[in-house]
Amino acid sequence: MKIGILRELAPGERRVSGTPETVKKFLGLGAQVAVEAGAGLAAAIADADYAAMGAVVGDRASTVAGADIILGVQGPDVTSISGAKPGAWIVAGLNPFVERARIDAYAAAGYEALAMEFMPRITRAQSMDILSSQSNLSGYKAVLDAASEYGRSFPMMMTAAGTVSPSKVFIMGVGVAGLQAIATARRLGAQVSATDVRSATKEQIESLGAKAIFVESVAGIEGEGKGGYATEMSEDYQRAQAELVSGHIAKQDIVITTALIPGRPAPRLISDAQIASMKPGSVIVDLAVEQGGNVEGAVPGEVVERHGVRIVGHRNVPSRLAADASALFARNLYNFLSAFWNKDQNAPVLDEEIGNAIRVTQGGRVVNDRLQSTGAMQ
Repeated sequence: MKIGILRELAPGERRVSGTPETVKKFLGLGAQVAVEAGAGLAAAIADADYAAMGAVVGDRASTVAGADIILGVQGPDVTSISGAKPGAWIVAGLNPFVERARIDAYAAAGYEALAMEFMPRITRAQSMDILSSQSNLSGYKAVLDAASEYGRSFPMMMTAAGTVSPSKVFIMGVGVAGLQAIATARRLGAQVSATDVRSATKEQIESLGAKAIFVESVAGIEGEGKGGYATEMSEDYQRAQAELVSGHIAKQDIVITTALIPGRPAPRLISDAQIASMKPGSVIVDLAVEQGGNVEGAVPGEVVERHGVRIVGHRNVPSRLAADASALFARNLYNFLSAFWNKDQNAPVLDEEIGNAIRVTQGGRVVNDRLQSTGAMQ
């Protein structure tokens, strides 16, 4: 069983899908591990560190040659992995809804592509969930980005020259990223409030010491929502939420938006008129900017200014914490493969619940139900 760890080629991608720690663990399972030269450099991992753990370091062609499993952070171009075994697994974050042409190419080439972002949110899969591990870091980094752009301090400071008031931070969307953003902003001394459409998050917000801002007049989503995710809300709810947010957002110094709907464009949470109501010098960080954005006027990869408010739209936020993001991502992949490792076959054997959820191509076809209506090749 040969596992290949590739160097990421996507612009701005600094993470790596395997670390010396996980290389050692894969070798312990009985696998051979090959690592493409330079794969970990952007995450502060030298080729020698992989070699010291027993990996074979070489160029891409030798890394994929005869590979049974190819690991990546993002899905590799199909032409760059042509030396892999027929039916080889591609285990990575594949962005299937956006990169559909690449998914079709994997199917045409006969690879079995496993989209790790489709991992079901069930208890036994928590340690395999790349979205949660990377979102946690994104929420933390979003607060630091906001603090960097904001021209004032976060905590209240009492000095001989007078008192500096604490910053007011508002988190919109309380998933993994939002909860970490609340915790980080609180640690920095800000006054924090947060909102979400899912009723179960109210208690979570308050448990972190933040103020919950919720629509009371129209029902939202009961509990955690399907799979722990929000869904698109009714027009009545959207109107009520817009009214509530408009009054609150004008008093905030920093707003961080994190709302995503799987397979759909990110919901619009903040309009240009709401931006105009904020104080000059305020900051908005849009963590959903690459999925269409929660904020009107947010630009992927840029920090722009509208009505005196800075709108931060960094791409690939986890990659900006490459070392820690890589360590967590690599552990997610190892936890996944090791959980299904069959010692007799010296290979992972998936069960139906998780296998069917994440498998997107097999036997020359696109097989995942979530993709059946999004492309021509079936």
